[in-house]
Amino acid sequence: MERTASLEGITVIDFTAMMAGPFATRMLADCGADVIKLEPLTGDYMRYRSPIRNGRSAYYGQMNSGKKSVAIDLKSPEGRAIALDLVSRADAIVENYRPEVMAGLGLDYDTLHKQFPRLVYCSITGFGQKGERARDPAYAPIIHAASGYDMAHLKYNEGLERPATTGIFTADVISAIYAFGAIQTALLHRERFGVGQHVDVTLIDAMLNMLVYEMQEAQFQTTQRRPLYQPLKAADGFVMAAPVNQKNFEGLAIAIGHPEWNQDPRFSTITAREHNWGMLMELIEEWTLSRPAAECEATLMRAGVPCSRYKTVGDLLAEPAMIDRGTFEEVSDGSGPFSIPRQPFTFSDAPVVSRPHVSDLGEDTAGVLGGMLGMDEARIADLRARKVLL
Repeated sequence: MERTASLEGITVIDFTAMMAGPFATRMLADCGADVIKLEPLTGDYMRYRSPIRNGRSAYYGQMNSGKKSVAIDLKSPEGRAIALDLVSRADAIVENYRPEVMAGLGLDYDTLHKQFPRLVYCSITGFGQKGERARDPAYAPIIHAASGYDMAHLKYNEGLERPATTGIFTADVISAIYAFGAIQTALLHRERFGVGQHVDVTLIDAMLNMLVYEMQEAQFQTTQRRPLYQPLKAADGFVMAAPVNQKNFEGLAIAIGHPEWNQDPRFSTITAREHNWGMLMELIEEWTLSRPAAECEATLMRAGVPCSRYKTVGDLLAEPAMIDRGTFEEVSDGSGPFSIPRQPFTFSDAPVVSRPHVSDLGEDTAGVLGGMLGMDEARIADLRARKVLL
């Protein structure tokens, strides 16, 4: 029997660009929602970010597969009217403009809620809808700096003179995940109580919620340095080992030939190890240095010690274990197929799967406007000629 996707029948109008918003709406699409991405006539900026193959960005494609692309000039009255017609048929909106932008278009929550009280409206911004910093532009690296995240890493890495260079946009991904969950909670609320609401997701709050220990340590400072998990150098790379609990540690001591550590007062208890953690890591590294990383990983894992050698994403794309478990899905745009990771969750009775097509800019304009709004070909052609649509 064919399974029905959990969000099948839910229509989402996607006003997002860049990363946080598109990442969130892609998750909704993978759960079955019909996501209609409204792009400016020039397209989402991410369409032009590398890696690009034959003019199309795989970077963009990973975050936007399975969505329909409608290219529309929202600055024109006719474009805004079309967007409003689409919103009238939707269950949810997701946008990640600065707070005043949607209000300037007449597409803000207060305006739309009066007309469509069941609409769920999600805004994703750096610093929220109100307050001193609400209008500040905020890409992920800015939030990493502003949230305390980068300075926490600097504190943990003795010897560094400045915060680490960043190229992985953690704030975007984390806020997208919060948005994904919050939108579904708001949809459930609507089903229970009959009314939609505004979901306000902020990147800075998302990052602060990652800093659990750091939040409490900032209020209740301790002189005891917390155990830090550091890379251990192996003969041909690095490994990460985490002998956290008593059983882990005892297994490690035996596996690397130092059973006497289990009676050593410096290491024999969790408290003792916390006080001597740096010394313990140095001693373990004396063992890892003389062995290949793969051997270190295998030896410690057999002993029940959480351990992994350091890998690249390229390594994982070719790793049989990852392939066998279905970690990767194939999607395609007009330049050909490429792999993306599947969502990190599954349901026993509903599919979660990437729709395999990435739409070109405006590819679905005619289909969406004809199908949802009943707009005829002549009308669409006229709007295209006048640069309202692409």
